[in-house]
Amino acid sequence: MAGIERIHLEILRAVQRHGSLTAAASALNLTQSALSHSIRKLEDRLGVEIWHREGRSLRPTQAGEYLLNLADRLAPQFAQAEERLRQFAQGERGTLRIGMECHPCYQWLLKIAASYLAAWPAVDLDVRQKFQFGGIGALTGYEIDLLVTPDPLYVRGLLYEAVFDYEQVLVVSAGHTLSQADHVRPEQLAGEVLITYPVSVDRLDVFTRFLTPAGVSPRQHKLIETTDILLQMVASGRGVSAMPRWLIEEWADRFAVVPVRLGKDGIDKQIHLGIREADADTDYLRAFLNLAREHRDAVGRGRNAVG
Repeated sequence: MAGIERIHLEILRAVQRHGSLTAAASALNLTQSALSHSIRKLEDRLGVEIWHREGRSLRPTQAGEYLLNLADRLAPQFAQAEERLRQFAQGERGTLRIGMECHPCYQWLLKIAASYLAAWPAVDLDVRQKFQFGGIGALTGYEIDLLVTPDPLYVRGLLYEAVFDYEQVLVVSAGHTLSQADHVRPEQLAGEVLITYPVSVDRLDVFTRFLTPAGVSPRQHKLIETTDILLQMVASGRGVSAMPRWLIEEWADRFAVVPVRLGKDGIDKQIHLGIREADADTDYLRAFLNLAREHRDAVGRGRNAVG
């Protein structure tokens, strides 16, 4: 008995995405009868129904849901494999797709990108932040090739390397009452408007490692996506925020803001690069990791020289 074929997975995704056999057939350049025949043939092979037919609409059965999840994982891998093979055939190197799980990481990436693009003129960079399955899912599902994250999740088949150490600090305006403090206590933020990037609270260190363990909540929590607008809001006294100290120090000449340690011991963080273990020997991916290590080592030597 023949097994599941790629076209079956594509059909399942198309029907789910477009909502009807007619629209799915059009998207796949098939006739509706050919698509219907393919689905019936697959159901006969497997001995299980994939869809509940409700008039003209289709709703996946439990087996259908399972196959849809499988299709969502495998289809990007097929597409990536075909694109990579096409690049090999045409002598191209391809595109390094980088996923970002933290907004300030863009500023770090800029320090690496210029040198990388100069060294690898046949490789493009594609930076993505919106993932279908989140950062880890995007990496394991071949949506991206490299994940930049401050919060690595160690799962089988993935490798991580820490490439940048930093301290997460409170950011206040130069005229704020906390601007001269050595550090801030959680309860001191109870009356503050806390401005953060639009990230879930369980991914924000100012909450998970500072406020929530102390049972404290800010007076209000506002979300802003762009760094310069966020810092402008803080500088104008509209609220406080939490960001990497290095970012605040680099932008100090543009905004009248001050970094203050979060707690007596501070909050230490690292930027990690995650890749698939199977891709560890890909030359242009390995080159990016090498540049990140060189940048890390150069920063470390600079700090030691200053110290």
